[in-house]
Amino acid sequence: MASTAKRTPRKGAKNKTQISIVEDVVPVTHTNSDLAARRDAAVPRGVASAAPGVYAKYAENAEVWDVEGNRYIDFVGGIGVLNTGHRHPSVIAAAKSQEDHYTHTSFQVLPYAPYIELAERLNALAPGDADKKTLLVTTGAEAVENAVKIARAATGRPGVIAFTGGYHGRTLLTLGMTGKVSPYKKNVGPFPADVFRAPFPNVRDGITVQDALTGLKNLFLTDAQPDRVAAIIIEPVLGEGGYTPVPFDMMQALREICDQHGILLIADEVQAGFGRTGKWFAIEHSGVVPDLITVAKSMAGGYPLAGVIGRSDIMDAMDPGGLGGTYGGNPVACAAALAAIDAIEQEDLLARSIALGDKLKARFAEIGARAAPYRMWDVRGLGAMVAVEFVTDFDTADADAALTKRLIAHALERGLLLLSCGMHGNAVRVMVPLTASDEIIDEGLAIFEDSLKAAVADGVL
Repeated sequence: MASTAKRTPRKGAKNKTQISIVEDVVPVTHTNSDLAARRDAAVPRGVASAAPGVYAKYAENAEVWDVEGNRYIDFVGGIGVLNTGHRHPSVIAAAKSQEDHYTHTSFQVLPYAPYIELAERLNALAPGDADKKTLLVTTGAEAVENAVKIARAATGRPGVIAFTGGYHGRTLLTLGMTGKVSPYKKNVGPFPADVFRAPFPNVRDGITVQDALTGLKNLFLTDAQPDRVAAIIIEPVLGEGGYTPVPFDMMQALREICDQHGILLIADEVQAGFGRTGKWFAIEHSGVVPDLITVAKSMAGGYPLAGVIGRSDIMDAMDPGGLGGTYGGNPVACAAALAAIDAIEQEDLLARSIALGDKLKARFAEIGARAAPYRMWDVRGLGAMVAVEFVTDFDTADADAALTKRLIAHALERGLLLLSCGMHGNAVRVMVPLTASDEIIDEGLAIFEDSLKAAVADGVL
């Protein structure tokens, strides 16, 4: 068990500790360098990793140990997948219990209770009073593709409008909606037709809500005939685009525009859902009820599962056989998701997200003033979905991706996992498990500050 592992200082590493090599916890069978060499020979270079020299062996809540026993505090959470932490006991127990019965039948062949039970829970959690239904699939991109397919079937229209900086996946249809070229869309076009781009309101770039709405109205005049648009899709908080929340008045205006033109509103909650922002779904902060919601990531506490939740009349637009997939709604993942939802409720993680977000934003502002004066341009987010953005100076406010990259590298060396985001790669996002203790959070923030000081100093040399 993890509790038997002792933490001892690792020589030569600042603020990093090493788990004692207890045979039943982290036996050393590989080295990081050996695995890196094997990876280079076996895995395409297009599959990138934020920490390519570190290979995971064991994890517990908000801590990870690599194959050599080095310990890391995890502020990444598997890219927002682990709101309930690594190996949450209830999630693991539920998955193991399901494995004792069956691991796969394909819901399209032999349906099963966990799928239905999870659909019922999601229908009840999603905002709005209308009757709802849920489709379960495996990945976020698959959920987004199905949401578009359902919207097209329900409206009889082909068009989809997405926003600058939005991220919706790496399949060809979702890449057409994703609003960032490098590295996702580079050299892999052409992309599907009838996908249009509207400006995202972003104070950083001087784009107001009114500017964005004017851009959308101009799009209707120039390229996207409104009565041929099936859906508008938007992340209530940009994920890869920089953890920028959609202003509530923008979201409310989108609802009105969709209602005016018979367009469906899709909230892409793949990264922002399941408590990360202090609500089950980030769009709830705005009071807007979408027609469809895409979900994935933290829904199943680390197991691959995704879905589309929507109004029953919309979800029933496809004929039998038109929706599904061999692995969609895997029973083990469904059991894990039911346990993860229970954990969020029983441990009051929605309230924890709000409190943690307030703490992170306050502490980051203090750290920026001490460690990087006039370099930390912004601290933003909803709940515990928080990002800090770095610039070269406050006068020009030019994005400083180099400083961000150095910060992440220094943090990794000191035992803290961080990940960048933003159109210019100059922001660091925080997705630490909501179950992380205050002690672990404080330790991680101390490492962050030391790493930021070192990154700034490197830039002066």
